[in-house]
Amino acid sequence: MSARVSLPSSQDDSPRAILTQVGPGTAMGTLMRQYWLPALASSELQADGDPVRLMLLGEKLIAFRDSQGRVGVMDHRCPHRCASLFFGRNEQDGIRCVYHGWKFDVDGRCADMPNVSNGDSLKDKVHAKAYKTAERAGMVWVYMGEPQQAPPLPWIEAAHIPEGEISVRFVQRACNWLQALEGDIDTSHFGFLHAGHARPEDFQDDHPMRHTVTNRAPDYHVADMPWGTCYGAYRAEPNGQIAWRIANFLFPFWTQAPNADFFTHVGVRAWVPMDDEHTMVALVSWKKHEVYSGMPLKNGKPLPGYAPTIDYLPNSTDWHGRWRPRANASNDYEIDRGAQRRNEIYTGIRMVFMQDQAITESMGAITDHSFEHLVPSDQMVARTRRRLLQAAIALRDSGVPPPGVQDPQVMWDARSGSFHADAGVDWLQAYRDNLARAQRVCSPPAV
Repeated sequence: MSARVSLPSSQDDSPRAILTQVGPGTAMGTLMRQYWLPALASSELQADGDPVRLMLLGEKLIAFRDSQGRVGVMDHRCPHRCASLFFGRNEQDGIRCVYHGWKFDVDGRCADMPNVSNGDSLKDKVHAKAYKTAERAGMVWVYMGEPQQAPPLPWIEAAHIPEGEISVRFVQRACNWLQALEGDIDTSHFGFLHAGHARPEDFQDDHPMRHTVTNRAPDYHVADMPWGTCYGAYRAEPNGQIAWRIANFLFPFWTQAPNADFFTHVGVRAWVPMDDEHTMVALVSWKKHEVYSGMPLKNGKPLPGYAPTIDYLPNSTDWHGRWRPRANASNDYEIDRGAQRRNEIYTGIRMVFMQDQAITESMGAITDHSFEHLVPSDQMVARTRRRLLQAAIALRDSGVPPPGVQDPQVMWDARSGSFHADAGVDWLQAYRDNLARAQRVCSPPAV
């Protein structure tokens, strides 16, 4: 059982603050620190290469790969005089501070103290603040909790896709992690934001988006699940069947969107907080069945707005300098008002993901929930906020571990996508039946 968390006396204890604040000592920040976090692409770090500034849960860190390929993630401040290790020399299995030459290995142990005459006897008493790391699925994972309490890496199917079959992309979003995440669990926006310009007759009968534009106001079922929350948006078909779109939220920040076939699509997104006002999104999918491959219409052309790639600005060494889209608030996300007026692209913004980016960033750095008017189509958003709030408070006040920490196997049966089922079949039973028939990319991890 985890220890209780004491909030600073000045800490805002409102539900909004609990949900959105992720720094050290906050309720949600402490919850996040119970899990492994996908922090950066493995390809961003080269052996003995340049250290990378890494902002994670409000902490300023550096990441580097040593001579043997091991990854270190630690506080950017040297524990001697607090000079930034970003300027350090990555050499011979450690990062060396250029101020006085102190050197630290990937575990934070001081390996050399050359400016001190008795440095060999003192160095074992000094440690840099370092975090546990692991690599899987082309990503570097970081665990920021107590080292002795590190759980297994998450049992999310997409995180176990074999090497060579996995697609991993990162995108930075300039807003709070929760409002960024909520776009993935809000299904009714798809028929407007992404496909408001489309007509049902544009799609083949079995196209996963046809029913979305046929009926832009679906009905819903929402449920708490062992891994978090799940919704089923449903629409009656003329043949008596029900068209389902199933999506999931998985603790602490994972989503599975319903924008592909349930039986073959394996994808997940991690909405990792950099700080309270910036999010790094990791998009992980199976190359064999990626969602954004054009979604061809009857005419063989892609749905307008389904640009397959994100154009990035060059990475910089700033704390927020990684994976920034070229289309951003400074250029109105490169909106094409002509395409919008001609109804070629409902938003006028190229690419589905960037349409979401524009909308969630337009809400401000942290949405004021008191200004909202939630309606039945927001059931999943409301349920997920409640589940997160309850889990954060239970951990803070009673030390109750949140879902998936002590029982990571509960994540294995979470999958999203679209399918049809006979009317009258319970939606969760239909979910379980179709999961049993679904194509899996690998076996569950060993206990």
